[in-house]
Formats: sequence, structure tokens, C-alpha cells
Amino acid sequence: MRLVIIPTYNEKENIENIIRAVFNLPIDFHVLVIDDGSPDGTADIVKRLQTEFTEQLHLVQRKGKLGLGTAYIAGFKWAIEHKYDYIFEMDADFSHNPNDLLKLYDACANQGADLAVGSRYVSGVNVVNWPMGRVLMSYFASKYVRMVLGVKIADTTAGFVCYKRQVLETIELDKIQFKGYAFQIEMKYTSYKCGFVIKEVPIIFVNRELGTSKMSGGIFGEAFFGVMRLKIQSWFRKYPKKVC
Repeated sequence: MRLVIIPTYNEKENIENIIRAVFNLPIDFHVLVIDDGSPDGTADIVKRLQTEFTEQLHLVQRKGKLGLGTAYIAGFKWAIEHKYDYIFEMDADFSHNPNDLLKLYDACANQGADLAVGSRYVSGVNVVNWPMGRVLMSYFASKYVRMVLGVKIADTTAGFVCYKRQVLETIELDKIQFKGYAFQIEMKYTSYKCGFVIKEVPIIFVNRELGTSKMSGGIFGEAFFGVMRLKIQSWFRKYPKKVC
């Protein structure tokens, strides 16, 4: 079984369309929306759609903005409890093309990957409608992470990912520290340290057209200093290993 986790905060303009796009794919995916108390009624839209997609669509509501990382951790634990085999991260705003879920799934199901990353930078810079300053910041942030942590991943901050369940069962989710976009770095680095096979799948990332971006300078600050923390902590931490 395949589960797509979509964290939301004020995504009423996008949520119905993204859910329908996932359900229109040629293979079966389920969707879990983790909504952080959106005041715009995002969760109400999901509840209405649940009457139509009674088996495929799930909703977890949380009180207030608790952070991207904690939303995904909650979703991962829910997915493990419900025995999903492949668990995906995806944004609600169509910056990630739902059709690319098929490529991420194929990388894990048929090409030997334990973790597949929808990568903006593995084959050049494939970003549409971002300001140049943001493109450069994101691109060189991934270069910085790769240099400091020694992971051979071109897009370490990517948020479009497929995990095999074994990865999430192994990496000790309660020890994941970061809540912002450093969470994405920490998840990939921890998976790498545990011995899992990571494959990058080239995608084209398109900046959102509807709704408001959740990015901020503080997010990049957490990522910058968090990388050094991760490296230092790795000298003293014993990581669980992949069981073949």
C-alpha cells in the first residue's frame, strides 16, 4: 500500500485539486492530510472529500502550527501503524507534480532504492518561477550540506520523497530534532548513516501559484546551523543499521 502525506496550513485554494490529482493517477495511492489548525477551512474541505473517498482519504487535525517536521513525524507514525509499504512526502501547492509520485515509487519498488528523492538539482537546476536569489540560496545550501555532511545527494533539502516503511521503522523517529526545512536534511542524513540506499529522481519544481509560501529566513538559519549540529552529533551517536 502507498500513502502520500500532505501537511497543510491554509491551503484551501489547493487541497481539493491536489487530492483529486493524486487519486486520478493510474495506480492506487492513499492520502493522509496533516492539518495544523488552518483557520481558512482546509480541514473542512478534506472532511467533505472524505465522504467521496471513504477508504483512500485520511485526516489528522492538530491544534496550531507545530512545524513541518512534527507533522511528517506524526504522519510517519500513522503510516507505520497502518502498515503502509511506501510512504511519500509531498507539498499541497502543486510545486511537486503528482505524476512524479509514479517515478519515486518506481525507484523504490523496482530500482533498488530504500529512499527516493524528487531532486531539483541532480540534472542541472530544474526550478520554475522562483526568484533568482531563492534559487541560488537553495542550490548552494544543498552544496553546503553535501560538503559538511559528506552525503552524495544533490538536493538535500528536497521535500518530495518516497520512503520504504523499513527506513522509517529503523531510523528512530523520536530522535529527529528539527521542525523546519532542516528536518529534510536530517531525515536524509540519518537514512544515509543507517545504510539505506538513496536514489535521486530528477523532477521540475514549480513555485506555487495559489496560497502563501511558508518559507522564512529563520527556516534557512535553522538549516545552516543545524547541519553543523548534525555533523558533531554524528561523531558520538550510534546509528541503527539497515537489516537486509
